[in-house]
Amino acid sequence: MGTRTESPGNAEDPGILGGDLSTRTHDGEGCSNGGFQECVIDVGDGNRTETEGGMNDKKSRNSKGRPPLNHSSSQDSMVRSLEKQLSETVGLDTEIDYKTFKRSLKVRDSFFARRFFKLFDTDKSETVDVAEMLGAIRRLRDGTSTEKLKFLFDVYDESGDGYIDIEELRTALRSCMVESSVKLGEEELDMLTQALFEDADEDNSGEISFEELESVMDKNPGVKENLCLSVEQWLLPPPAKKKSSWYDHYFSKSYIFNNLRKIAFLAFLMLLNCILFAVGCWNYRTSNWCIIVARGCGLCLNFDCTFIVVLMLRKCITWLRATPVGHLLPLDQNILFHKLTGILIMLFTVLHTAMHIGNAILVAESQFNLTVPAFIFTTEADIGWVAGFAPLSGVLLVVVFVIMFICSMPFVRRSGYFQVFYWTHMLYVVFWILLILHGRHFWKWFLVPGVVFIVEKLSRSKLIGRMTYGNTFITEINLLPSQVTHLVITKPASMKFRPGDYLFLQIPDIAKYEWHPFTISSAPELDDRLWVHVRSAGHWTNRLYEYFSSFEEERDAEIEESKGHVNAGFRDPVHLLSYKKEGRAETNASDSGKVDIPKHCFKSRRATYLHVGKKQKKVHVRCFIDGPYGTSSRAIFETEHAVLIGSGIGVTPYASILQSIMYRFKAYKRCCPSCTHSWYDEVPPHVMNLKKVDFIWINRDQKSFEWFVSLLTQLEMEQTMEGGLGNMIEMHMYMTAALNKTDLKGIGLQMALDLIHKKQDKDLLTGLKTRTQPGRPDFRKLFRTIAAEKKGHVNVFFCGNPTLAKTIKQQCESFGFGFSKENF
Repeated sequence: MGTRTESPGNAEDPGILGGDLSTRTHDGEGCSNGGFQECVIDVGDGNRTETEGGMNDKKSRNSKGRPPLNHSSSQDSMVRSLEKQLSETVGLDTEIDYKTFKRSLKVRDSFFARRFFKLFDTDKSETVDVAEMLGAIRRLRDGTSTEKLKFLFDVYDESGDGYIDIEELRTALRSCMVESSVKLGEEELDMLTQALFEDADEDNSGEISFEELESVMDKNPGVKENLCLSVEQWLLPPPAKKKSSWYDHYFSKSYIFNNLRKIAFLAFLMLLNCILFAVGCWNYRTSNWCIIVARGCGLCLNFDCTFIVVLMLRKCITWLRATPVGHLLPLDQNILFHKLTGILIMLFTVLHTAMHIGNAILVAESQFNLTVPAFIFTTEADIGWVAGFAPLSGVLLVVVFVIMFICSMPFVRRSGYFQVFYWTHMLYVVFWILLILHGRHFWKWFLVPGVVFIVEKLSRSKLIGRMTYGNTFITEINLLPSQVTHLVITKPASMKFRPGDYLFLQIPDIAKYEWHPFTISSAPELDDRLWVHVRSAGHWTNRLYEYFSSFEEERDAEIEESKGHVNAGFRDPVHLLSYKKEGRAETNASDSGKVDIPKHCFKSRRATYLHVGKKQKKVHVRCFIDGPYGTSSRAIFETEHAVLIGSGIGVTPYASILQSIMYRFKAYKRCCPSCTHSWYDEVPPHVMNLKKVDFIWINRDQKSFEWFVSLLTQLEMEQTMEGGLGNMIEMHMYMTAALNKTDLKGIGLQMALDLIHKKQDKDLLTGLKTRTQPGRPDFRKLFRTIAAEKKGHVNVFFCGNPTLAKTIKQQCESFGFGFSKENF
């Protein structure tokens, strides 16, 4: 293999590195690059997380954490990793064909894999010498930025004539789209190709030379450096997994400062249990040690078995949010403390039961003249305040609670067995009855919370619901991408809710007895209907999607799917785009007229970003509503600077909030009676205290943006109107499946998308003015920018995947931001 040259015509330059050594995987296929990849896995709701450290460690791993380019130890380590992988599969002293090349490097068949192999195959024998390939890797590893850029040029130059023509560029961009999971029409591909080709072909020769490509890179600061970084990133072995100590995290100053309410309440709960245990033991200090410990546990169980009920009084918790007490209690963590209390009950139950068994062994024969089984499993000992039922009721209580405890574990609830969890949890009625019969004093603890629970439960019943709200029906459904069902439900006139609230929904046609919580995605200002978006992620939600997918056309008129037809559920309150046959989009942005988007902007695009509804149907399906219930989102309008982060379908509460922001501004719109001039008065702080909103939406694929793109389009239009929202709302869109400019297989597509966005002020993926960023957000960099704006105290609100929530919360703690996430 000869010396590397920079001749633009040297397509078979033997100094080129090959191999599809991408650091990312897609479609849940797992790691595809053997022993030196940075693996990315899918964690649900359109979000992914790195297996090697946190989401925001990528930058540090790519720069500060890595040695210089010519660091011999890192080079040797990289080569050893690759040599080990190849030696385990094919051996080092051999030649491999393309099929073996794919298998040994664990890559899938693609344009880039074929091009890499061809560039390695310098003698065109359709085989590659493994030793020569490793030599090429060593040279590229220490190569200059120009040599690495030449590698990219040769990948695109499929003909090998030293120039990239427009068809070769088109083929490469099509492959970039496949790698990034981007789906665009042929004319959009033509638009991208033309934009990038015109920008690079400086001499209008109809071909792009290497010098012209290098010139384009120089016009985009950082692109060449990022390209070089990505090559190094592929070649380096995986960084050592950082061992993080839970002690260092949970006992850090930042964690304690940002979780004072939760920590204080947890400490109070633990202290109270310790006090109760001590009091129970003291009251029976003259008994044997088994009875002493059992009575201490019993007093704790009296409290915990009552407190676990208090934590599920949803209406009371919603009411508390509006009181000063709501700022002192960790109301957002009620589910967390419910689970923690359940664990305490299990621990005290085990200890309480063990001590009573020990006591039975000690006293059954000596004091009661009974065998141990007869003492425990019968009423012959006559212990207890109801017909000697205490020992036997204790056995039954243990059985009932163990069933409830096991069936409430995540592996049951999240494995398609929600009904098992639901119905076994209904055993709480039997559990409390047995507790009243078992413990002499339990009813005193349970009386007030139990009455409140019963009253609240009755108020949430179907009968009371019908008396309060009347009959409610699903009047329209919209089957959206990624198996999301948009339900349009008649809104009862007496129903009042706030942006971000949620409700429980029961649809008898799906399941007669199951209630499921969903965020209300419409604004409270929408009078006659409300929206709910349901993502298929379990047994009930899948049945819902399948039910409406096969809904009989004879029963209700189905609106046929048409090109660019917009979800009717979005027509009000937001004025939406509707795709016209002439090839242009129109919107009633105001009552005064229409805003046109020129036809040439999106040519023959089949309204990928406008086509919200995959399928619409007018229906008339009965449903029952329980709610609304408040969440942490109720504090948004009291916040000065709010950061709203939604991952996947977790965007639903913020759809409601963003709509409500528009309504609140429009309520203070004033018009001159003598002319057409209009203006907006300042919104009073008691209506909305917001000074700035950063809206961040993270999706895995392009189609997911279609769920709410019409709403976001209208928001952008409102901000461009004179005297409107101004720059109050800043949007940040991220598509995690897309490869960014640090990836050789994504750089061409991202440069072309940048050019289109710059020329037309439109993002080709969504149709918004906001450019959709590839990859995942760098929250440290993003939060640093937000903190520098100094718009007031920053509160971050998150709804989405729990794994991502932990990452964001850690970043919030480091910046001193408040953090809240949806829990229901």
